[in-house]
Amino acid sequence: MTAVYSLRRRLLFWLLISTAVLGVVALADTYREAVETSNIVSDRVLAGSALAIAERVVVAEDGTLEVDIPYVALEMLTSAAQDRVFYRVDGPPGRFITGYQSLPVLEGMHGDTAAFADDTFRSEPIRVATLRRSASTGIRSVPFTVTVAETTIARRQLARAILLRSALRLAFMIVGAATIVWISVTVALRPLYKLRDAIGERSPDDLHPIDQSVPSEVQPLVDTVNGFMVRLQSALDALRNFTGNASHQLRTPLAIIRTQLALSARATSLSDAQDAAVKGDQAVAHAERILAQLLLMAKIDAASAKEALTASSIDLTAVAQEITGDLIPAAAAAGIDLGFDGGKQEMIRAEPLLIGELLRNLVGNAIAYAGSGAEVTVRIHSADEMVRLEVEDNGPGIAPEKLAAVRQRFSRGNDSATPGAGLGLPIVEEIAALFNATLTLEPAFDGKGVKATVAFFRA
Repeated sequence: MTAVYSLRRRLLFWLLISTAVLGVVALADTYREAVETSNIVSDRVLAGSALAIAERVVVAEDGTLEVDIPYVALEMLTSAAQDRVFYRVDGPPGRFITGYQSLPVLEGMHGDTAAFADDTFRSEPIRVATLRRSASTGIRSVPFTVTVAETTIARRQLARAILLRSALRLAFMIVGAATIVWISVTVALRPLYKLRDAIGERSPDDLHPIDQSVPSEVQPLVDTVNGFMVRLQSALDALRNFTGNASHQLRTPLAIIRTQLALSARATSLSDAQDAAVKGDQAVAHAERILAQLLLMAKIDAASAKEALTASSIDLTAVAQEITGDLIPAAAAAGIDLGFDGGKQEMIRAEPLLIGELLRNLVGNAIAYAGSGAEVTVRIHSADEMVRLEVEDNGPGIAPEKLAAVRQRFSRGNDSATPGAGLGLPIVEEIAALFNATLTLEPAFDGKGVKATVAFFRA
């Protein structure tokens, strides 16, 4: 049994999955920007603190550098996160002046702007800012370096706060989108619920096309269902017609059999009983032929519906020659001169047994209706990419206005007393259609006789 799933839940699931993936990417980018923003804001304060210290560096009378640390510069860096602040002042290269001597100093600086970097001091992550300046004595300038650092607790807290707010906004957005999708899908599916109710309220015999307003995406499905219902209605009508005609065709020989059995039971002489038995046997044979044709018709219909035929390359000339030979005794008994005209091999793609039935029906019709003394010829010839199987007789033929009617089931071309059900040519046409062949009927000799031609594509 095919698993049933909810379209609403499936849409919601994929929305949440896709939104979650995009949300993770967005949060990663938000965190990166939060760290950059936190660094930019804090670095400005760090640079300001280093600049305030640098402005208090002076040259003493002995030429050395002195610095009076303005503690307001360090108080600028205090925060609620209780970050620790470190500083260091260095004179000319290699000369330490004051501060934390082990505090790392950024090397390779150029220009008068502060340089920033992340580092570690006393096993703690810190943010370092180093500023190069010069103190003037009026005669020469003495270079010095100011380094200020702080731990990164406040920065991390700021970045996490920004990330948390972004995550909350994203969560609200996902919940809102899921709610909107749930409501939208529910509203969008209402026409399908109406379609379901319209189909569910129909009676089993109502196969009229569905006339219901549905979304454009569902319209092809409705059109397909309508097409199927039309085909089903046609099939049911054909089945009813076929069943009615078949029962009528079988009722006649069965009635004859019962009548002849009753006559034989009341017969006063052996010859009368034998005559009734012969007529009953003929009726049984006629019923047998009808049943065989009905079964063959059902087999053809099933093969056409299931497309289960396995066609292979066969020699039509050999098959036709063999079937014609088998039918010569029956033709001779009916006073028919049956012959075959064909020599070289002609290959087609078909199923041998069904091609045999096709030819038996064509030759059987000719034997039944051409009349004693007539000639029937089975002919195989080819032209271009087609191979033609012809059955031609010089009997009384079929009136031109009835040529189309004899293709219908249970329709006969004349009012002959010859027993028949009118299934021979419909069987031929349906077998031909299975192998993409075509059947044509036309007069054979100046309006007399019948030539039936089945044209196959060459293998």
